[in-house]
Amino acid sequence: MAGSDRRPAVVVAFAALMLLAVGGGVGLLPAAEGLGVNWGTMASHPLPPRAVVQMLQDNGIRKVKLFDADAGTMEALAGSGVEVMVAIPNNLLDLLTDYDAARDWVHENVSRYNFDGGVNIKYVAVGNEPFLSSLNGTFLNVTFPALRNIQRALDDAGHGDTIKATVPLNADVYNSPKDNQVPSTGRFRSDIAGLMTEIVQFLNQTGAPFTVNIYPFLSLYSNDNFPLDFAFFDGTDSPVVDNGIQYTNVFDANFDTLVSALSAAGVGGLPIVVGEVGWPTDGDKHARADYAQRFYAGLLRKLAANAGTPLRPNQYVEVYLFSLVDEDVKSVAPGNFERHWGILRYDGQPKYAMDLSGQGRNTALAAARGIRYLPRAWCVLNPIASPDAMSRIGDNVNYACTFADCTSLGYGSTCNGMDAAGNVSYAFNAYFQVQNQVEESCGFQGLAVQTLQNPSTDACNFTIQIEPSAAGRPVALTVAAATAVLLSVLTVMASL
Repeated sequence: MAGSDRRPAVVVAFAALMLLAVGGGVGLLPAAEGLGVNWGTMASHPLPPRAVVQMLQDNGIRKVKLFDADAGTMEALAGSGVEVMVAIPNNLLDLLTDYDAARDWVHENVSRYNFDGGVNIKYVAVGNEPFLSSLNGTFLNVTFPALRNIQRALDDAGHGDTIKATVPLNADVYNSPKDNQVPSTGRFRSDIAGLMTEIVQFLNQTGAPFTVNIYPFLSLYSNDNFPLDFAFFDGTDSPVVDNGIQYTNVFDANFDTLVSALSAAGVGGLPIVVGEVGWPTDGDKHARADYAQRFYAGLLRKLAANAGTPLRPNQYVEVYLFSLVDEDVKSVAPGNFERHWGILRYDGQPKYAMDLSGQGRNTALAAARGIRYLPRAWCVLNPIASPDAMSRIGDNVNYACTFADCTSLGYGSTCNGMDAAGNVSYAFNAYFQVQNQVEESCGFQGLAVQTLQNPSTDACNFTIQIEPSAAGRPVALTVAAATAVLLSVLTVMASL
């Protein structure tokens, strides 16, 4: 779920009417108007910023949105011509209720890059989903003051006409009554209705858009009885009927619920940007590459046709796909799928065919160039490990999955079908790669051994990590859902 745990990310928008050659001279059709994609950076071995900027340009990407203002990323974007949205993390909102602090932030993160040949900054995102119900009101009293101060600071610095402040919000800030769940009854959540009305009226006055994150995937994840076809764009046998309007997909229904909420707040014409929408490929039974491909094909076809939604028909909707690359250090509190949202793998390689123009061509994104990998070596379970060592296998798998990503081993995930030895080997190799294949990281008290033979299966990929010298600045690993993954390993341990 796109929540406050979403770490700094770059959101990338593809310019419409852009045509250039990539790879071996393959021409790209113009991307669907208003299309974008988030590029997250929470990885143990992140792609180097300059390689990412090159990849964006190779794909005709002309806009990026950051979830922070990291100096390395900003420096890589300088001179690229790419339009940028910089952002302020939630943990800074309280500080920015002081105008002097807001002025200093704008000077340090906007004005310093705003010169000819610098960074083309267009927006400042103030916080990220600060009103999530799960945050228990932590940022309710600081978000709007910070928003006002940042816009005032932009104005005072002479940027206000060209750079606007907005607040990316989760779709849980609005809803319909439980007894009449149709889009036309949409209103802002009762506990924040007054605050939301103030914010949207402010955005309307300053010329900034309302930014919202919509996730059809989460409808399936949270409700096994949710109709599968309603999550996609191929039509449904059971549409939602609202005052004669038939809604055949949950994206349109959610979007128009927001339109109704805005109308009720007196700003029915406020522009809406969908800041995040996507489909993960692993970590849950519904997180599958074929579902992701189906979802994006329908969404891109819809955007290319400028179909709009029933309440805002025949117009493009500005949409940012989530996300560009997988992130192996993201929090898995919302679910194991959180580390698998990318349309590209962790190393910038495409996962499946995807036509950004929405024309349905069997084509792929341009991959990251010049990425170097560690040697082709893996760490696996030692087949001749002693009985004494085998008695410690649970603790060692737990350790490996605490400091590396084992989410692909969970129920319904790509690697869940392996036997116990395969599960253990996957965990050991994940840790081995995160530790840059240093010899000591493939010991596990005599349980592990290095191999040059690829242990991957048709469904389960045992990764080789990027060279540390080729990667960007790493993000510190945190304790993850190791217990759940460990249980999935141990359920078949008796076969050893």
